[in-house]
Amino acid sequence: MSVLAPVANHLWQSTACAALVALAALGFRRHGAAVRHALWLAASIKFLVPFAALVALGGALGIRPPAAADSLRRDVTIVIADPGGAFAMPPLDLLAPASAAASSSPAAWLPVVLTIWAAGSIVILTVWIVRWRRVAAIARAGAPIEDGRDLAALRAIERRTGRKRPIALVSSDAALEPGVFGIVRPVLVWPASIARHLGDDQIATILSHEVAHVRRLDNLAAAMHMVVEALFWFHPVVWWIGARQIEERERACDEAVLRSGGEPEVYAETILKACRLYLESPLACVAGVTGSDLTRRIERIMTSGRPRTLSPWRKALLAAGGVAAIAAPIAAGAAAPPPRRIEHREIMTALRVRPRLTRQTAPPSAAAASPRFEVASVKPNTSGGGPVRIQTSPGGRFTAINVTLKNLVQFAYRLQSFQVSGGPDWINAARFDIVAKGVDGDLFGADQSGQPSPAQLMLRALLADRFKLVVRNESRDLPMYALIVARADGRLGSDLRRSTLQCGAPPADRQAIDKSKPAERGDPSCGIRLGLGTMTMGGATLAQLASTLSGVLDRCVVDRTALDGLFDASLKWTPDQSTPGLAVKAGFAPAGLVDPNGASIFTAVQEQLGLKLDSQKGPVALLIIDRAERPTEN
Repeated sequence: MSVLAPVANHLWQSTACAALVALAALGFRRHGAAVRHALWLAASIKFLVPFAALVALGGALGIRPPAAADSLRRDVTIVIADPGGAFAMPPLDLLAPASAAASSSPAAWLPVVLTIWAAGSIVILTVWIVRWRRVAAIARAGAPIEDGRDLAALRAIERRTGRKRPIALVSSDAALEPGVFGIVRPVLVWPASIARHLGDDQIATILSHEVAHVRRLDNLAAAMHMVVEALFWFHPVVWWIGARQIEERERACDEAVLRSGGEPEVYAETILKACRLYLESPLACVAGVTGSDLTRRIERIMTSGRPRTLSPWRKALLAAGGVAAIAAPIAAGAAAPPPRRIEHREIMTALRVRPRLTRQTAPPSAAAASPRFEVASVKPNTSGGGPVRIQTSPGGRFTAINVTLKNLVQFAYRLQSFQVSGGPDWINAARFDIVAKGVDGDLFGADQSGQPSPAQLMLRALLADRFKLVVRNESRDLPMYALIVARADGRLGSDLRRSTLQCGAPPADRQAIDKSKPAERGDPSCGIRLGLGTMTMGGATLAQLASTLSGVLDRCVVDRTALDGLFDASLKWTPDQSTPGLAVKAGFAPAGLVDPNGASIFTAVQEQLGLKLDSQKGPVALLIIDRAERPTEN
């Protein structure tokens, strides 16, 4: 999942809510402006409250039903497989700890996006802070008005409207319009020259307008939306909501003035004079008298009749909508199954262009019915080194010699080293010998079908029982290679050809593989065999080839050849820095075993197989070990 996916989800959800609010505001166009202002305020608040947060709250507070035993089967492949029943890890440390590149960092463009976003927010906040300080300085410099007709008119309006806490009134010599500054302790900044230009009736209408702003907490609502604009400055819908809020709040205060007995003609003339004499407030959170579109506002004051009152059913509809917007995601979170802690689950890798996902609904007794070894012995290996060997033999016998827990996890889940991380330090150091007896199964055939073999399923159960293994999957964007056809005409190389091997035949009819010798060019047998700079493949898919190359390159390789069917192949190259595990071992190889002047694996794949390893970046599924314990010996 992209790092910005949650932000994108929040933005489209908030935008959809704004569209619904716009429809609701249209439906209430003949009602009071206070109703529409409340709707736009709700749309603004939605940008501050992601639905994901409400869902998470519901998940924390709710009582969830038992999680269904729904498993997700994810196809992966293993590096080396042998249809004859034997599986041998080469004496090369291809299972080294994941490189630092596999730890995954955000996409390269993410810091640029975050920098642009932060720069825009800082610029907007800086402009607003400068304006706020300018208005605050004007309010502090104003002289308190302690008597006079203006103060008497203000107190009379406060008594009439039921406001108990008096609003401070200060006189200012600035050319700023009358306006309310502050949220907790509002101050009405009053121009000192206003008495020379307006009569008593006109002053009363302005005071009524400003008291309405205080009673409605318009400064608080505007400040909240300013936060939204600073955070989502790049979203035009946010600025559109802000304009609607200012328009409806001024209209709501105009309606309050007219309801209190103000004459429309006097009030309209007062607003026009204020616009000619004084400057509009530079901040939306300093409510004045001259905001909104002046022409439309005067027209509404002079022509609009008394707005409709909300009927009980409309009030109930609004209340139900508000409750549903909050309660629905909380209820969804409460009803959702808990996050699944994945134990011994098959992990999807990016080794296919289109990974196949098949859901299986398991019965409640699925855990008990999963394949298990009939008998298993787990003992520490203190030999101090030597080759790693994992072998499945006909008859269901499973043997693992000198293996680490990480080796076992890789085999059980058909993953590469870089796809497994986490867990205690000893999972890469402590070594074990395991001998077990279970159900017979074809590892190579299972790999071709994309299904785990019985031995792998039984090993997962063993890891859960004896090692107390708990794992989870995680997807990250990592560098990878795409295996594609190199030639425009689609021709393959001379060392890659369609297979005629019958790898599904009984073991007795299959060609044998001598594991004691390195892979050589020639007619391969069923399976994939890897040596020091050599590989032979018989009756395998190109997806299995890509998986093998993943282990060699220590990077995910995705089959994008679009070629189906089974192939035979032989490949020879010189290990170098592009094949980290092999490059180290090649330095200690006997003279003559590795050609120092040979082709790199990239050149070899292109010249010998007619394919190409194209460097890309994409999602790679990783397996994270959350818990593991040393097993008791038996």
